[in-house]
Amino acid sequence: MAILQNAELWVGVGVILFFALLGFLKVHTAAGVALDQRGVRIQTALDEAEKLREDARALLASLQSQRADAEAQAAQMLSDAYAEAQRLEAEAKARLEEQIVRRTELADLRIANAERQAAAEVKAAAADLAARLTESILAKRLEGMTSDPLVDRSVAELGRRLQ
Repeated sequence: MAILQNAELWVGVGVILFFALLGFLKVHTAAGVALDQRGVRIQTALDEAEKLREDARALLASLQSQRADAEAQAAQMLSDAYAEAQRLEAEAKARLEEQIVRRTELADLRIANAERQAAAEVKAAAADLAARLTESILAKRLEGMTSDPLVDRSVAELGRRLQ
Protein backbone atom coordinates (compact mmCIF):
# COMPACT_ATOMS: atom_id res chain seq x y z
CA MET A 1 0.00 0.00 0.00
CA ALA A 2 2.84 2.18 0.05
CA ILE A 3 2.50 2.43 -3.61
CA LEU A 4 -0.91 4.02 -3.24
CA GLN A 5 0.57 6.71 -1.15
CA ASN A 6 3.11 7.63 -3.72
CA ALA A 7 2.18 11.02 -5.23
CA GLU A 8 3.99 10.34 -8.41
CA LEU A 9 1.85 7.33 -9.01
CA TRP A 10 -1.32 9.36 -8.65
CA VAL A 11 0.08 12.04 -10.98
CA GLY A 12 0.84 9.35 -13.58
CA VAL A 13 -2.63 7.77 -13.13
CA GLY A 14 -4.23 11.22 -13.45
CA VAL A 15 -2.31 11.95 -16.63
CA ILE A 16 -3.25 8.56 -18.09
CA LEU A 17 -6.91 9.07 -17.15
CA PHE A 18 -6.79 12.58 -18.59
CA PHE A 19 -5.44 11.30 -21.89
CA ALA A 20 -7.94 8.42 -21.86
CA LEU A 21 -10.75 10.87 -21.26
CA LEU A 22 -9.48 13.01 -24.12
CA GLY A 23 -9.41 9.93 -26.35
CA PHE A 24 -12.89 8.86 -25.24
CA LEU A 25 -14.32 12.28 -25.94
CA LYS A 26 -12.47 12.34 -29.28
CA VAL A 27 -10.86 15.63 -28.44
CA HIS A 28 -7.96 14.79 -30.71
CA THR A 29 -10.40 14.51 -33.62
CA ALA A 30 -12.10 17.76 -32.69
CA ALA A 31 -8.70 19.40 -32.27
CA GLY A 32 -7.63 18.02 -35.63
CA VAL A 33 -10.84 19.25 -37.24
CA ALA A 34 -10.40 22.65 -35.60
CA LEU A 35 -6.79 22.79 -36.75
CA ASP A 36 -7.83 21.67 -40.25
CA GLN A 37 -10.53 24.33 -40.35
CA ARG A 38 -8.06 26.91 -39.12
CA GLY A 39 -5.60 25.68 -41.74
CA VAL A 40 -8.30 25.98 -44.41
CA ARG A 41 -9.12 29.53 -43.24
CA ILE A 42 -5.44 30.40 -43.27
CA GLN A 43 -5.03 28.82 -46.72
CA THR A 44 -8.12 30.71 -47.94
CA ALA A 45 -6.69 33.94 -46.54
CA LEU A 46 -3.34 33.18 -48.19
CA ASP A 47 -5.06 32.39 -51.50
CA GLU A 48 -7.07 35.59 -51.23
CA ALA A 49 -3.92 37.54 -50.37
CA GLU A 50 -2.15 35.98 -53.36
CA LYS A 51 -5.13 36.84 -55.57
CA LEU A 52 -5.08 40.41 -54.26
CA ARG A 53 -1.35 40.53 -54.89
CA GLU A 54 -1.85 39.34 -58.47
CA ASP A 55 -4.67 41.85 -58.93
CA ALA A 56 -2.41 44.58 -57.56
CA ARG A 57 0.37 43.53 -59.95
CA ALA A 58 -2.07 43.54 -62.87
CA LEU A 59 -3.38 46.94 -61.82
CA LEU A 60 0.18 48.24 -61.49
CA ALA A 61 1.05 46.91 -64.94
CA SER A 62 -2.14 48.47 -66.34
CA LEU A 63 -1.38 51.81 -64.71
CA GLN A 64 2.20 51.70 -65.97
CA SER A 65 0.90 50.93 -69.45
CA GLN A 66 -1.62 53.77 -69.23
CA ARG A 67 1.12 56.09 -67.99
CA ALA A 68 3.37 55.10 -70.88
CA ASP A 69 0.48 55.60 -73.31
CA ALA A 70 -0.32 59.00 -71.77
CA GLU A 71 3.34 60.04 -71.96
CA ALA A 72 3.54 58.91 -75.58
CA GLN A 73 0.30 60.74 -76.36
CA ALA A 74 1.58 63.88 -74.63
CA ALA A 75 4.84 63.67 -76.56
CA GLN A 76 2.89 63.25 -79.79
CA MET A 77 0.68 66.20 -78.91
CA LEU A 78 3.75 68.34 -78.22
CA SER A 79 5.31 67.24 -81.48
CA ASP A 80 2.09 67.99 -83.38
CA ALA A 81 1.77 71.38 -81.68
CA TYR A 82 5.36 72.23 -82.55
CA ALA A 83 4.84 71.20 -86.17
CA GLU A 84 1.60 73.20 -86.32
CA ALA A 85 3.36 76.24 -84.87
CA GLN A 86 6.09 75.95 -87.48
CA ARG A 87 3.50 75.57 -90.25
CA LEU A 88 1.57 78.60 -88.99
CA GLU A 89 4.81 80.58 -88.76
CA ALA A 90 5.69 79.68 -92.35
CA GLU A 91 2.19 80.62 -93.52
CA ALA A 92 2.38 83.93 -91.66
CA LYS A 93 5.76 84.68 -93.22
CA ALA A 94 4.43 83.83 -96.68
CA ARG A 95 1.35 86.02 -96.18
CA LEU A 96 3.54 88.85 -94.88
CA GLU A 97 5.83 88.52 -97.91
CA GLU A 98 2.81 88.57 -100.24
CA GLN A 99 1.37 91.57 -98.45
CA ILE A 100 4.68 93.42 -98.66
CA VAL A 101 4.93 92.63 -102.39
CA ARG A 102 1.33 93.79 -102.98
CA ARG A 103 1.85 96.98 -101.00
CA THR A 104 5.13 97.65 -102.80
CA GLU A 105 3.42 97.15 -106.17
CA LEU A 106 0.56 99.41 -105.06
CA ALA A 107 3.01 102.08 -103.90
CA ASP A 108 4.93 101.80 -107.21
CA LEU A 109 1.63 102.12 -109.11
CA ARG A 110 0.65 105.20 -107.09
CA ILE A 111 4.09 106.72 -107.65
CA ALA A 112 3.82 106.05 -111.40
CA ASN A 113 0.32 107.59 -111.47
CA ALA A 114 1.55 110.60 -109.53
CA GLU A 115 4.50 110.98 -111.94
CA ARG A 116 2.16 110.79 -114.98
CA GLN A 117 -0.22 113.26 -113.40
CA ALA A 118 2.65 115.61 -112.52
CA ALA A 119 4.04 115.32 -116.07
CA ALA A 120 0.57 116.04 -117.51
CA GLU A 121 0.18 119.04 -115.20
CA VAL A 122 3.64 120.34 -116.20
CA LYS A 123 2.80 119.90 -119.91
CA ALA A 124 -0.54 121.64 -119.41
CA ALA A 125 1.13 124.47 -117.51
CA ALA A 126 3.83 124.74 -120.21
CA ALA A 127 1.20 124.79 -122.97
CA ASP A 128 -0.81 127.41 -121.10
CA LEU A 129 2.32 129.51 -120.56
CA ALA A 130 3.29 129.12 -124.22
CA ALA A 131 -0.22 130.19 -125.28
CA ARG A 132 -0.08 133.24 -123.01
CA LEU A 133 3.38 134.20 -124.25
CA THR A 134 2.26 133.76 -127.84
CA GLU A 135 -0.82 135.85 -127.17
CA SER A 136 1.27 138.49 -125.46
CA ILE A 137 3.82 138.57 -128.33
CA LEU A 138 1.09 138.72 -130.97
CA ALA A 139 -0.75 141.38 -129.03
CA LYS A 140 2.39 143.53 -128.86
CA ARG A 141 3.14 143.05 -132.57
CA LEU A 142 -0.39 143.88 -133.61
CA GLU A 143 -0.66 146.81 -131.30
CA GLY A 144 0.71 149.35 -133.74
CA MET A 145 -0.64 147.77 -136.90
CA THR A 146 -3.92 148.51 -138.39
CA SER A 147 -4.14 145.28 -140.30
CA ASP A 148 -2.69 141.86 -139.83
CA PRO A 149 -0.34 140.74 -142.64
CA LEU A 150 -1.38 137.10 -142.20
CA VAL A 151 -5.04 137.97 -142.45
CA ASP A 152 -4.36 140.17 -145.53
CA ARG A 153 -2.45 137.37 -147.26
CA SER A 154 -5.16 134.85 -146.37
CA VAL A 155 -7.87 137.13 -147.79
CA ALA A 156 -5.86 137.59 -150.99
CA GLU A 157 -5.40 133.88 -151.39
CA LEU A 158 -9.05 133.32 -150.67
CA GLY A 159 -9.98 135.63 -153.46
CA ARG A 160 -7.68 133.89 -155.88
CA ARG A 161 -8.90 130.48 -154.92
CA LEU A 162 -12.50 131.40 -155.26
CA GLN A 163 -12.03 132.61 -158.89
